[in-house]
Amino acid sequence: MKFASVALAALAVSLATPAAAQQGGQESAAATAHYPMTPEGAAEWVEMVEQDLFDYSVRASRVYWVNATYITHDTNALAAQVGAEGTEKSVNYALEAAKFAQVEGLDPDVARKLDILRNGIVLPAPTTEGAAGELNRIATDLQSQYGKGKGTLNGEPISGSDIEAEMGNLEHTPEEYAEMWASWHDNVGAPMKEDYARLVEIANEGAAELGFDNVGAMWRSGYDMDPDEFTAVTDRLWEETRPLYEALHTYVRWKLNEKYGDAVQPPAGPIRADLLGNMWAQEWGNIYPLVAPEGAGELGYDIGELLEAQGKGPLDMVKAGEDFFSSLGFEPLPETFYERSMFTKPADREVVCHASAWDIDNKDDIRIKMCIKVNADDFVTIHHELGHNYYQRAYKDQPYLYLNGANDGFHEAIGDMIALSITPEYLVQIGLLDRSQVPGADKDIGLLLRQAMDKVAFLPFGLLVDKWRWGVFDGSISPAEYNTAWVDLKRDYQGIEPPVERPADAFDPGAKYHIPGNTPYMRYFLARILQFQFYEAACKQAGWDGPLHRCSFYGNEEVGRNLNAMLEMGASKPWPDALEAFTGTREMSARPMLEYFAPLKAWLDEQNKGKPSGW
Repeated sequence: MKFASVALAALAVSLATPAAAQQGGQESAAATAHYPMTPEGAAEWVEMVEQDLFDYSVRASRVYWVNATYITHDTNALAAQVGAEGTEKSVNYALEAAKFAQVEGLDPDVARKLDILRNGIVLPAPTTEGAAGELNRIATDLQSQYGKGKGTLNGEPISGSDIEAEMGNLEHTPEEYAEMWASWHDNVGAPMKEDYARLVEIANEGAAELGFDNVGAMWRSGYDMDPDEFTAVTDRLWEETRPLYEALHTYVRWKLNEKYGDAVQPPAGPIRADLLGNMWAQEWGNIYPLVAPEGAGELGYDIGELLEAQGKGPLDMVKAGEDFFSSLGFEPLPETFYERSMFTKPADREVVCHASAWDIDNKDDIRIKMCIKVNADDFVTIHHELGHNYYQRAYKDQPYLYLNGANDGFHEAIGDMIALSITPEYLVQIGLLDRSQVPGADKDIGLLLRQAMDKVAFLPFGLLVDKWRWGVFDGSISPAEYNTAWVDLKRDYQGIEPPVERPADAFDPGAKYHIPGNTPYMRYFLARILQFQFYEAACKQAGWDGPLHRCSFYGNEEVGRNLNAMLEMGASKPWPDALEAFTGTREMSARPMLEYFAPLKAWLDEQNKGKPSGW
């Protein structure tokens, strides 16, 4: 199965690279026996595997699509069945790949593909009879529980997509926010804990068979570097950006204290998690009106209101996203994209609303799955998801094992880079905003603060999700400590705390989709860094002369050609090669992000003088 990284939203257990399929472990081993342990035998075996995976992935993709867009007992069973098949055989291929990797004199291309097969599994099942089936049943059930999950507002049930929107509705009281936060975490997360612990146990057994200490170490092995080196890189990037985040945290806490008073939000210490406009406090943009700087804070427009004023609906929003890529010289989306995508939530059935991008046939059948609402967030999300689709289509002619991003952060960053170009000038260019409404330079702090409320606020959350899982997988966080460790990490990294006491048997991580969905999360942290590197490079190529945050490269076909040259590489080369191809550097760096927000950082430091910092 091969999806773009975000499309793992539909996938319970599989590979970050494709899942394999044969007709059984014994047959897989027998098939491998036909290929001698020589460089030539390894090359022939890899060719066989890629064809088999290609064929399986098309069939499995269709099953997962139906399950995600039509959740029933039967589609759950079908997804579990096809997932068990793929997971079990993917492990068999990974075990054989590990053997072939020891052969001397391998062609470098073959060696890279063998590494991808061995390292790319998200959750490996051990070869023990029945383990793959159990792992997939648990994972499919966890995802379905999340998709059907409900919280409450004023005692009335409210679905996942709706409760997310209401958490960002500034008309609610602190008591209502607390009710929604607690009910969602209690109803959705807590019932998953026992099953999740069993899932970890099975997957760790599978990782051990592949020669890894645990699943977390296996995940970190997929970045063209040693796992410990990768951990050091992520820690370095966080340390580079921490001062900017802490300045934002100090300012936002002060503003929330002004709004709600000491009894609700004290002037020092952590911020109450439910007051930040997002169920997980991962992005704070929804409360921007509460923290907007006086005089400079009012932008004069809201994208959602602009869309509504022109009578634009979900399909118009998708068309706008497509137009951005077309302006860079990319070919139009295929007609099947509009025929087969899910843009809005059906009224007659349960679906997984979490936005995702899909590549059904590894060629042209690309789709997005969303429950689009006419607002600014979904306008940006559409651009993001289409970034996945255009990336998928750019590398479609690569061999099957290279049908992926240079690393998983690249896939997330491409769409976000496009979204950074959703500037006032861009909105004028597409006819959504009148030029007379474009904010002047005196509004730049407001524009930057609004961006930072999402981009900067996300950084510690993007890091801690997998830091928690790495601890769970390596055993340093036991099931009894699951929730305590989660709350502690959120306090330590984000500086936030729950609005209510959390019981010992809570499982708050399960209330975040990517935990029951088993989607590695470090890609989102890397994407926050990489998108600014890509954006800065695009702006330089476009000849932009001005503040980085005001740059839009909409309509620049040179940028499109250069971007496509990187996208076409897929996973065929180590990620530093792909990064260098577009940006000229081989190292991930927070410098472009810090440059983008430099005016804001100086302003925040001025505002925060004399106020308590940290938590």
